[in-house]
Amino acid sequence: MKICLAQLNYRIGDFEANTRKISEAIQEARTAGADLVVFSELAVCGYPPEDLLDYPWFIEKCEQSLEAVAESCQGIAAVVGGVMRNHDDGRSLYNVACFMQNGRIEHVVRKTLLPSYDIFHESRYFEPSDSVQVIDFMGIRIGIAICEDLWDMYNDFRYRKSPVKTLKEAGAKLVIHPSASPFQLGKMQMREKVFEGNADRFELPVVYLNQVGAHTELIFDGRSAALNRNGDEIKQLPAFSEALEYIAFDGNDFFGQPVTEEPKEEIVLLHEALIFGLREYFAKMGFTKAILGSSGGIDSAVVQALATEALGAENVWPVLMPSQYSTDGSVADATTLSENLGNAYTIAPIRGIYDAYMECLSPVFANRPFDVTEENLQARARGMLLMAMSNKFGHILLNTSNKSEMAVGYSTLYGDLCGGLSVLGDVYKMKVYALARYINREKEIIPQVIIDKAPSAELRPGQKDSDSLPPYPLLDEILEFYVERRFGKDEITAEGYDHQTVDRIINLVNRNEYKRFQAPPILRVTKKAFGKGRLMPLVARYV
Repeated sequence: MKICLAQLNYRIGDFEANTRKISEAIQEARTAGADLVVFSELAVCGYPPEDLLDYPWFIEKCEQSLEAVAESCQGIAAVVGGVMRNHDDGRSLYNVACFMQNGRIEHVVRKTLLPSYDIFHESRYFEPSDSVQVIDFMGIRIGIAICEDLWDMYNDFRYRKSPVKTLKEAGAKLVIHPSASPFQLGKMQMREKVFEGNADRFELPVVYLNQVGAHTELIFDGRSAALNRNGDEIKQLPAFSEALEYIAFDGNDFFGQPVTEEPKEEIVLLHEALIFGLREYFAKMGFTKAILGSSGGIDSAVVQALATEALGAENVWPVLMPSQYSTDGSVADATTLSENLGNAYTIAPIRGIYDAYMECLSPVFANRPFDVTEENLQARARGMLLMAMSNKFGHILLNTSNKSEMAVGYSTLYGDLCGGLSVLGDVYKMKVYALARYINREKEIIPQVIIDKAPSAELRPGQKDSDSLPPYPLLDEILEFYVERRFGKDEITAEGYDHQTVDRIINLVNRNEYKRFQAPPILRVTKKAFGKGRLMPLVARYV
């Protein structure tokens, strides 16, 4: 049996385009002599559709699209993901994979394990299946395990059911695994653990078909694969791009030698993922041009470089907005960066705006001393200018805050927290420096002085980030324990950290939840990003 792995990029809710893309892939696979073509989870509607699933018209279009795709299955079979209604008790919908041939849907396989953690909320919409089925095709007994159905014992908990075990007991000789598995750093190692573990348990070859593309903050890297009974990858599809690849199955296992590929360094994957996520956000939203505040600091420099690579130099507009506290060096550094990248930049000083604010507020402030209020006025003046330019010219404002700043609230609401997309909101400060060095791997793009100088918001004379925060290497370590690993204060202190520092950092994280609630969507690249995957109460006391 010749199997086609169709790794495609879908747009959520664009049924016409998704259906056409799937049907064209089926035609191409049939022309290539394939017997079966496999697509990803929820292929016809895109993943995740979220509360679009509450709209009856959306479900009707999804079911109609599945029927339309089935009509193109003449002389070839396909496994296509989608949504169907549940006409019995329970939740009103099923997450399904349809086995199609002879112009119709012949089998409907329903997802058993519904992830409801982090960014996943499937039990909000779907009814879990209480059974599995094995499909006979070309003399081969095929089981279909939809995404989580293969991950029954590889999370922070174990499910009570093992769909693949049940498929094995029912006589399956091949597992088709439609998936929508988002990218995060370390995800490849996690997937390898799952595939190797299932090979040890069941000795079943697997066709793993992942979605590729990005949907707002979620980045799907693809990297679909065919794995033999030993868990070795015999075929691997590329990351961050569409592809159709073919694999031969002899009824017992896949033909071919295991793929040997040197794993990419984490910083390379991070760089690729951020550029891909940026490019996808703009393409799927119909945007072409970006604007950002260029301060001469490391964060805005990295965002500017990433955006230039993702969108093109002519589509990135840096705006330099010096105040009376900005150093000449910062302005010169930002100018050099724009010249290195080929971006046309604008200089818009904010001192006049700031002075006008202070004149207006002076009767109210009644000669109170300078404090964070005046610092925030400068950030908000910059936010106002950037949003005005965004409105006037249709450029989308990129937020430049990093995860360390987001975590402890070292940002200003309606100021530097503005933006349509946060590029670095899931990247800790030290990783930002690593990205800068990687961007400069062949030549100096980001001026070295930007990488070398002490970070500063430059909102008062001689200001440094270290005046308000612990050193970033220490801050990032403690934040990773608290945010990603979910350690409590006592557990973090037991790792050897000063308890006063730990208390201070955790208090900063907790009391700035309201800021993150109003932040732009963040490109997710770690196990636990701020946003929809970390739902914390705003009004609570949990120190």
